Amino acid sequence: MKQTFEQKSNSHPTLPSHTPTVQSTAPWYSFWKFSRPHTIVGTTLSVLGLYLIALAKSPAGFSSSHLFAILGAWIACIGGNIYIVGLNQLEDVEIDQINKPHLPLAAGEFSQKQAQIIVAIAGVIAVLCSVFQGPFLLATVGISLAIGTAYSLPPIRLKRFPFWAAICIFSVRGAIVNLGLFLHFQWVLELGKKDYTLFSLPSSFSLLPSSFFLPSEVLALTLFVLVFTFAIAIFKDIPDMEGDRQYNITTFTLQLGKQAVFNLSRWVLTFCYMGMIIAGALWLKDINSLFLGITHIAALGLMWFWSMKVDLQDKAAIAQFYQFIWKLFFLEYLVFPAACLL
Repeated sequence: MKQTFEQKSNSHPTLPSHTPTVQSTAPWYSFWKFSRPHTIVGTTLSVLGLYLIALAKSPAGFSSSHLFAILGAWIACIGGNIYIVGLNQLEDVEIDQINKPHLPLAAGEFSQKQAQIIVAIAGVIAVLCSVFQGPFLLATVGISLAIGTAYSLPPIRLKRFPFWAAICIFSVRGAIVNLGLFLHFQWVLELGKKDYTLFSLPSSFSLLPSSFFLPSEVLALTLFVLVFTFAIAIFKDIPDMEGDRQYNITTFTLQLGKQAVFNLSRWVLTFCYMGMIIAGALWLKDINSLFLGITHIAALGLMWFWSMKVDLQDKAAIAQFYQFIWKLFFLEYLVFPAACLL
């Protein structure tokens, strides 16, 4: 008799029949894969994009000292990024051997001990670097690390629950990163830290609440990324159904089906782009609304054109479209700051 989903959930997961063998891959390439390159690119562009928006809203012009602020924030955020994605891989080795066998731990390119050391060092770098950069960056990194830990690590392991898993992903990528980084760069610019250097502890962590504000542009970008990241969060589980089902990781894809989640993702992205176009025309006064509108219409049209060709029975095609969604995410951190500066 065919086993029901509930029976599968309660049964002990069957381990893969093969044991991964250590590959002769170059260590640095394995580390690059371990860091999940698409998330590294997204983090890098978010740091640069939020700096450019803060610069566009500040009466102070560019200063070479800002390069230290950008570099310091980037190191802290990249460290946090590697900690979060690395911890997730440490806890998901058996699942990744089914869903993502190319990852270093699943492929046997890294041992558990090696991965643990990388994750620990990345976490320490993230915290120490943010401590030396200012209160807003420290809060941004600290909250992100806490949520990333709760997402992957037992006994909490929020990734088991589709609602809380999505909340973790889009709260960090959407709200915490955007608001925290903007406030950090505004703090750097507005307090006139003329002697800002990369690893010199700021002379004062005193905050002047009246000096800080969240302009409409930052709020609009934050809302856009919040909703966009929700689409990423639910879409990423479509090609991972087999491993998630076997290891009792409940996802929207398992609950609703591939087609329903695929369609939901497309309409969520459509809502994002249409909302930003309307906001640019009616709400955002200090932005080039024509440039914003044209670029977002083009991105939306390209998304629908590609999505119509995706075969949901082809795991490779689904993965390629998922990476395309990430490229649209990257593009926003180039297009939106450009619209602010133009």
